[in-house]
Amino acid sequence: MSIHSRMNSKKAHAAAATLAWIAALSGCAGNKQFTKGEYDDPTRVELLDDKFNESDMQQMADSVIKAMVACPWVANAPKPPIVAVERVQNRTEEHIDTVSMTDMIRTALIKSGKVRFVNKAERETIEEEMQYQESGAVSGVTAKKRGQQIGIDYQLGGALATNIQQVGNEKFIYYKLTMNLTNLETSTIDCTEEKQVRKFFKKRSVGL
Repeated sequence: MSIHSRMNSKKAHAAAATLAWIAALSGCAGNKQFTKGEYDDPTRVELLDDKFNESDMQQMADSVIKAMVACPWVANAPKPPIVAVERVQNRTEEHIDTVSMTDMIRTALIKSGKVRFVNKAERETIEEEMQYQESGAVSGVTAKKRGQQIGIDYQLGGALATNIQQVGNEKFIYYKLTMNLTNLETSTIDCTEEKQVRKFFKKRSVGL
């Protein structure tokens, strides 16, 4: 084998070894997992990116809860009004878990003792159970009778909207949650709350 051929062969082996080393490193990096963790304070604000986060959700939910409980139509009612809650509408371009936001608001309002909620989401399941109890499979003493469900006084619903302004490396994100408590009988909005959250972000260069 000529000197030139041997040199080419060594270069080829060296290149192959380098590629194998890079592939091994990539494989190790790709297999990394989060194996050690610790509990964190869910109320602490951490703006890790420019997306809607749990801190935004908590601020908005707290504002709505306080406003609804303090609303005269609720606070001065002789007995807790019966409410059905609608899922908060997502009018943003983000994928936001508005179901969790709705659940958070409903849970806190129930715990306040100022309102009572019907389980609107489970009406179909409740109807199936009523049909089963009427089938004769359930003891007549324990079977529940139709016509005993409570009619709602109010319907709670709302929407989450956003506005984004970006100029150069600076970005402002504005969220607005509007919630309304609508009287079922009169169709009037007896209680309403609007919570706004505005965040500022600045893009920075990330070195290799």
